[in-house]
Amino acid sequence: MNIRHLRHLLAIAETGSFSRAAERAFITQSALSRSIRALEDELGAPLLDRVGKRNELTALGHEVVRRARAIVLASEEIVRSATLLAEGGGGEIRVGLGSGPGAMLMTPLLCQVASLHPRVRVAIARGSTTLQLVQLRARELEALVIDARRVAPSPDLLIETLGEMRTGFVARSDHPLAARRRLSFHELLEYPVASTPLSSEVARLLVDQYGESADPGRMVDLQCEDVGSLIDTVMKSSAIFLGIVAAARNAIRKGQLVELALTPRMLATARYAYVTLKGRTEAPVMKLFRRFVDENLRDA
Repeated sequence: MNIRHLRHLLAIAETGSFSRAAERAFITQSALSRSIRALEDELGAPLLDRVGKRNELTALGHEVVRRARAIVLASEEIVRSATLLAEGGGGEIRVGLGSGPGAMLMTPLLCQVASLHPRVRVAIARGSTTLQLVQLRARELEALVIDARRVAPSPDLLIETLGEMRTGFVARSDHPLAARRRLSFHELLEYPVASTPLSSEVARLLVDQYGESADPGRMVDLQCEDVGSLIDTVMKSSAIFLGIVAAARNAIRKGQLVELALTPRMLATARYAYVTLKGRTEAPVMKLFRRFVDENLRDA
C-alpha cells in the first residue's frame, strides 16, 4: 500500500475538498483523483461518496482514515529518526516555555548553548498554554515546560511532572513592607499585586488560606504572561510580585528584591510539567535540554 495515497486521503478527510487537498499536497486535482482511485482499486471498495460538490467518507473510508493517521505518523517518525542520527552533535531545540519556566530558563539556556554547544540551534516559543499545545501537536515544537495545572490529560500527550516550587510575595528591598518581620495578608493588599494568570486550583488554595480577598480576580491588579516584565515592574514601583520566588532569585541575590515575611507563609506552590507527544521520536539534542531543565528549574 502506497503511503502517498494514504496521505492524499487524509488531506481530503481533513479539508473536505479535493481542491484544498490538492493544494495542500502540491498536486493537481486530476492527480489527486487518480491517487484516490488507485487506493480504492487496491482495497476493492469506494472510500468516498461524491454527493454533489461534497465528498463524504464511506464506512470503509472512515476506518482507513483512522488507521492511516497512525501509519503516516509512523512513517514520518522513521524518516525523522534517520535525520536525527545524521545530525550527530548538532540539531535544534524547539521548545515552548510557560511564564515561570521562561523567566528562569530562557536566558540561561541561550547562554549555555551559545557557549558550550555552538552547533545546536535554539528556538523558544512563548505564549498561552493553549497556543503552545497547538504548536506541539502541529510538531512545530519538540516539548513544553509549562504549568502542570493548566494542561488537561489527553491520550496524545505525555505529561511528566517536574515537581513543585515555592511561591511567595516579593517586593523592592526599600519597599515600605520590606523591613517588617511579620505581615498579614491584608497589609499586602494596600499595594498593587502583580502576577501571571493563576490556575483555578491555585486560586482555590489562596482563598482557602487567606479568605475571599485572596481571589486572584479581586487581588491581582497587574497581570501578564511574562514574569520578567512583572519583576521589572516591581523593581521600579511599589507593586508586589506574587509567584515563584526562584523567578526573582537573581535580583534577590543582588539585594534589589526581598521576599516579604507573610504570616502564615503561603501554602500554594507552582507545579510544572515536561510535555511531549506520545510516540514522538525524541531528538538526541533534547537530552541536553532535559538535563538543563532538571538542573535549573528548582528552588534556590
